[in-house]
Amino acid sequence: MAKNLVIVESPAKAKTINKILGSDYVVKASMGHVRDLPEKQLGVDVEAGFVPKYVTIKGRQKTVAELQKAAEKVDNIYLAPDPDREGEAIAWHLVEALKDKVAPDHFYRVTYNEITASAIREAFGDPTRIDQNKVDAQQARRILDRIVGYKVSPLLWRRIKGASSAGRVQSVALRLVCEREDLIDAFVPQEYWVFGANVRKYEDPKDPFAIKLVKVNGENPDINSGEQAERARADLDQRPLKVAEIREKEISKRPRPPFITSSLQQAASSFLGYTPSRTMRIAQGLYEGVDFGEGPVGVITYMRTDSVAVSKEAQSNCRNLVGETYGAEYIPEKPNFYKSRQSAQEAHECIRPTDVTRTPEKLTSVLDPDQLKLYRLIWQRFVASQMVPARIAQKSVDIDAVAPEGSAETSYLFRATASEILFPGYMKASGVEKTKSPKDNGNGDEEDDVEQLPPLQEGESLECLEWLMDRKETKPPARYSEASLIRALEENGVGRPSTYAQTISTLDKREYVEREKRSLRPTPLGREVFKFLIENLDELFNVGFTAEMESELDDIEGGKIEWRQMLEGFYGKFTGWIDKAKGPAADKTIITGLLDLLGGVSEWAEPVKRGKRTYSDEKFVGSIAKQIADDKPTSLRQVQALVKLCAKYADQVGDAEAAVKAMGLEAEWAEATKAAEPPREQTLQKMDLLKDVTFDEPRTVGKKIYDDKVFCSSLREQVEGGKRLTVNQIRYLDRLVMKYRDQIPNLDDMAADLDLMLEEDTLDESVEPVLSLLGKVKEWKEPVQKGKRTWDDRSFFQSLSRQFGTKKSLSPKQVASLKKLAGRYATQIPDYEQLREQYGLPEPKKKKTADGEGS
Repeated sequence: MAKNLVIVESPAKAKTINKILGSDYVVKASMGHVRDLPEKQLGVDVEAGFVPKYVTIKGRQKTVAELQKAAEKVDNIYLAPDPDREGEAIAWHLVEALKDKVAPDHFYRVTYNEITASAIREAFGDPTRIDQNKVDAQQARRILDRIVGYKVSPLLWRRIKGASSAGRVQSVALRLVCEREDLIDAFVPQEYWVFGANVRKYEDPKDPFAIKLVKVNGENPDINSGEQAERARADLDQRPLKVAEIREKEISKRPRPPFITSSLQQAASSFLGYTPSRTMRIAQGLYEGVDFGEGPVGVITYMRTDSVAVSKEAQSNCRNLVGETYGAEYIPEKPNFYKSRQSAQEAHECIRPTDVTRTPEKLTSVLDPDQLKLYRLIWQRFVASQMVPARIAQKSVDIDAVAPEGSAETSYLFRATASEILFPGYMKASGVEKTKSPKDNGNGDEEDDVEQLPPLQEGESLECLEWLMDRKETKPPARYSEASLIRALEENGVGRPSTYAQTISTLDKREYVEREKRSLRPTPLGREVFKFLIENLDELFNVGFTAEMESELDDIEGGKIEWRQMLEGFYGKFTGWIDKAKGPAADKTIITGLLDLLGGVSEWAEPVKRGKRTYSDEKFVGSIAKQIADDKPTSLRQVQALVKLCAKYADQVGDAEAAVKAMGLEAEWAEATKAAEPPREQTLQKMDLLKDVTFDEPRTVGKKIYDDKVFCSSLREQVEGGKRLTVNQIRYLDRLVMKYRDQIPNLDDMAADLDLMLEEDTLDESVEPVLSLLGKVKEWKEPVQKGKRTWDDRSFFQSLSRQFGTKKSLSPKQVASLKKLAGRYATQIPDYEQLREQYGLPEPKKKKTADGEGS
């Protein structure tokens, strides 16, 4: 029996490591974190020194029980989660969950940057203990995030309809997106003209080449109208062109450093069109292991890193490969070293191949297409980073438009530049890159290199074949893409490699941003949330302050600051900001005056039921009156609500407008009586697309009935009544359109114009095969009644199958339930044991014998 228990995060990693370590070890997966702060309460005792109250995560009880059972049978436990703060925290929480099973000095921490036989054996040959500083840094981050989210989010809920949450890093990312959108909205295009000419020599070779105007009177060109352009052209028509100066130089272009998390996400977006989340999902698979026929092995190093460091062994192996593949002249005299950001964790490495001799060509039959593309990107960047610079010959020719004698002196200087690669250096591995001229013309238009310049001499005259005039307009700043937003967060010191993709995913999930092609645009809800946060909590969600918090978390990890001390400093500022954001209590005399006005209402509207809640105007007014009677404070939001009711019942209140305005509430009255915005044009088009759709039959889930036809009709009624749909309603409308896309011709072509988000497929790759396995089940268990709910395995399976068939994805919770269902019917699934590790399925459900033991 194995005497050592190894715990990693994922089943895939467990399978790879178990193969390496052999029979003396049993490797189990924790499935990520097993403990966290409770979902529905703050879970932090601030008064007692920020003591966190950790609980077992919902859905992880069985995992913890299995780990505790396994721990009872071993002498040692090796904790092998990822080598970062999150991984260290997971290891610490596992110790807390298992400390009654094994002696404290028999817990070991092992870390590794790659999952290869040599790296794993080296790590297990020299285990360490948990780094408490890293754990404290993660605890401080978690508590910071909980305090901010728990205290700020309710302010949003009360002030902004549809707002979900605020987050310490999430809201700063939203701020960047919204501030960029504000710049775009405020941008006024300015006209400018770009001048150039096609010219040639008067003697052979007479091949024409292009030149570009770069200076007028020694300054950058400032031609901002058609009239100016015509005057300049008329002037130039009278002038001969002469070569003024020829400059030749050789430049050296160094390779870029190997990838870190953010640069990999950016490159994958630019070259492959992958979103950051997709990139990380593919990279995770490459890191955890690919099967070459003799068991899985990791083909890249750990992919959540901000360090560009390279191990000496990997560097040496790469230099050998460069020499063998490209030649000795491509190997630098000394190995190339790159400097990481100051906050980078140098114990980590860059993202590189674990075996550089495993070229992309060798893996074409092993990796799937997406994996191969990403692996090729990583391999080329790493190999190139260890090669010599490229040498480029650059030739620049300045051409003067010579002024006629006696004319007003206005000088015009044109330029042509050509580059030639003398020695490709690292480009032999990465591919030839465009060489840009180091200067521009002052309008942001870089001087384009011409392919080739003929032999020229200073003082030589050139023939002008044609003048080139191009009217242009200055452009607004581009919206952030996911990749460029990650770069901005990184450059500002906000967030860390493990959080970038999740931050953007949260903004999307909260419906604060939407994708427009490959750009991120804030939704109306997102802009409203941003406006509220900046008006009320600007200091908290300031980019600089958030970066300062990240720096202090780094200091905790480095042992420079005690984590509770850092939290105390933050909390003192935070409480002041929150109190200020809550605003002053409402004026009691104004509340009383509004209640007096509403006292004249004799016929109240019928209560409205929305979901489980019933909204009654009469009861709301009564609750405010009770607050006043009990001498409890009221809020400005309640004042706004009462003004809206005065407007609603104006025909029963007398001269409500004059009375409300006399209280100094002109702005509130204007807002309450503002005409509702009409439906968006895209919404009308979507409703039109759905008018001929044949909807599915209504389906019952528990006590709820989901009827697409009825839901669509309710939206149509609202739209036809001239009301604009909310952001959430639009999201559900988009889902309907997507669900019935097979009945809508040419939908993909119309998606961009409709602002319809065609969501990227984010499914767990095991879902489809697991659904297929369950499709083989012949005998389903009878439905079971538990309390008021009926549990029907077959109906549940059919529901998941339908959803997957239309959306091509399931939620993480649904995926977990699907796999649990497979375990329940393992005896009817052929080769279940062999498939269990492959798809992360649970152990088969065992029948109980008479003595209570599993048979």
